[in-house]
Amino acid sequence: MYTLDRTEHFEQEIRKSRFLAIACPVESEAEAKARLAEVSDPAANHNCWAFRIGQVYRFSDDGEPSGTAGKPILQAIDGQALDRTLVVVTRWFGGILLGSGGLIRAYGGTAAMCLRAAQKTEYVERVALTVSLGFSDLALVKARLGAFAGLVMDEEAYHDTGARLSFRVPAEKAEEIGRLIVDLTSGRAEIGA
Repeated sequence: MYTLDRTEHFEQEIRKSRFLAIACPVESEAEAKARLAEVSDPAANHNCWAFRIGQVYRFSDDGEPSGTAGKPILQAIDGQALDRTLVVVTRWFGGILLGSGGLIRAYGGTAAMCLRAAQKTEYVERVALTVSLGFSDLALVKARLGAFAGLVMDEEAYHDTGARLSFRVPAEKAEEIGRLIVDLTSGRAEIGA
């Protein structure tokens, strides 16, 4: 699976109708709905959309005939093995009816071209870990954690006897990293999720 690095735009005209696709990376359904409200154009005839976040997906035809807009957009997302992705295709009607097949090609094609142009990275599921440790163990643990690819340090909070490190690691490395920290600190560190 892949995810988008940043928001991407693609615009085309099909038989006098203007189609604008905006593809956004999103982390949750709430964020997808917020981004949808942000990028939709109330002056346009239709703001059709779809998103996929893991097993959760939604789509809308926004007034177009059923199955001609939202579903083709979702198929474009799935066709490129994307996750945590929202695509909104906005249409300004140009006066020429496209028919069901034409709408499916227009919405799905515009979304697919936008997604093809977008920069993507392989999606890695991460789990959050928190480690509380003393100053005597801090330098060694931080140095060894730095060697793990895919580790994202979120916070370092210091207190009078040591520090609390909050970070995210690839899910398949979580157990290995936990064992490493226990070994490095001789069991003095407290590890939480």
